[in-house]
Amino acid sequence: MEWIQRLNDAMSYVEENLTGEISLEGAARRAACSAYHFQRMFPYMTGISFSEYVRRRRMTAAAMDLAEGAKVIDTATRYGYDSPTAFNRAFQSVHRLPPSAAQARGAALRAFPPITFTLSIKGENAMEYRIEEQASFRVVGFAMRETMTLEDCFKKVPGFWGQTAGELPRLAALMDGSGPMGILGVSACDGGAFSGYYIAAATQAPAPEDMAEYHVPAGTWAVFPCRGPMPQAMQDLQRRIISEWLPSSGYEYAEAPDIEVYSADNRHNEVWLPIVRKK
Repeated sequence: MEWIQRLNDAMSYVEENLTGEISLEGAARRAACSAYHFQRMFPYMTGISFSEYVRRRRMTAAAMDLAEGAKVIDTATRYGYDSPTAFNRAFQSVHRLPPSAAQARGAALRAFPPITFTLSIKGENAMEYRIEEQASFRVVGFAMRETMTLEDCFKKVPGFWGQTAGELPRLAALMDGSGPMGILGVSACDGGAFSGYYIAAATQAPAPEDMAEYHVPAGTWAVFPCRGPMPQAMQDLQRRIISEWLPSSGYEYAEAPDIEVYSADNRHNEVWLPIVRKK
């Protein structure tokens, strides 16, 4: 219940600041977690990104103001838009009509109520997992270093795997058992911030000139077997882990990399979730 209350505190933060500054960091502080992990967990639990949720809430409130007679330019400024063009674009993305049309009597508007997190009784489908204490290890492979939200990852990472497919035999040849065995998808986390996605292998061998290396710190991971067509099965499992397993597990998300492990036959894939005991 404490975790549910934290998430609702983050939603209260949004409501308190619809006409002020709303930041991912501010919401994460109210949820008592890092911004990195908040932006990863929020879409898994709600189906939309945090930035999209904030936009929907602001445009819902803006529509109410316009329907009550507020001017478009004043409403745009009230909800943080310096440019009427940007406000118009945001408004239409939510309501499918321009702000000026919202002032007309009988305008068909859309309302997105505040999200409230509640305890949901699930568990009809078992989730297999094990807890692994893993020493620090080094990975070598190909890196995509850019700022990405979870939505970006879902869109860009499959393409990155496609670009790298021809190099997987080289990565497999580097594996030496110094870390998880398999081709690894590593969402790097440094200081609580996303720092890149790696398609790599755990190895102590020198990194080839066209590859990058990354050091995964020692830690504890909850390891879940993943079965089904990729990448959908992997994304679906990660949603279940965050929304079903983690809230009642007695653990919290640790500030360490998320790891996907892919076997050669694609039948023994795994999700490694970094965890720490709740205090």
